[in-house]
Amino acid sequence: MSGIIGKKIGMTSLYMEDGRSVACTLIEAGPCVVTQVKTVEKEGYNAVQIGYGEKKDKHTTKSLLGHFKKANTTPKKKLVEFRTFEQPLALGDVLTVEMLEVETFVDVVGTSKGKGFQGVVKRHGFAGVGGQTHGQHNRGRHPGSIGACSFPSRVFKGLRMAGRTGGNRVKIQNLQVLKVYPEKNLLVVSGSVPGAKNSYVIIEN
Repeated sequence: MSGIIGKKIGMTSLYMEDGRSVACTLIEAGPCVVTQVKTVEKEGYNAVQIGYGEKKDKHTTKSLLGHFKKANTTPKKKLVEFRTFEQPLALGDVLTVEMLEVETFVDVVGTSKGKGFQGVVKRHGFAGVGGQTHGQHNRGRHPGSIGACSFPSRVFKGLRMAGRTGGNRVKIQNLQVLKVYPEKNLLVVSGSVPGAKNSYVIIEN
């Protein structure tokens, strides 16, 4: 699967020809540089590593500086590996948003917004107790029982509890490419994309 790295700019809406208003996300996609081409002979598998976003030399390790120097490019902030690419690529090749066509469908991978430590109602959609009846007064949003006492006398693995929420890798599939602006490296896809504004996303086609 081939693709390109981008940055989420924000959301807007577009009016389609039939008058529908469609929510869409604006992504700055590319230009990306091929920083490494992996082969079965050397690394044991075929892959293409691409980089996106400029990074200062002083904030880059010496080993990575040498890695980027091989590709004859400046240090990049975000590196992503793709196992298969439709067109053959060489070290230092530049990928732009023009590789994506309007009306095609893409998958977008992002890191969802972190919510911090949350309870079971927000984290897992538990209902809570609800009404303040029959003398109950202190367990409105509590998880309830987490297991029986004498048997199995333990808590089963994977039981849904309160905890750190968000900040996960999320893939949204089949988002339609509505518009492409090659001169501004902009891409407009239908629907929402995981992550905060200015967060990195991977567009797979």
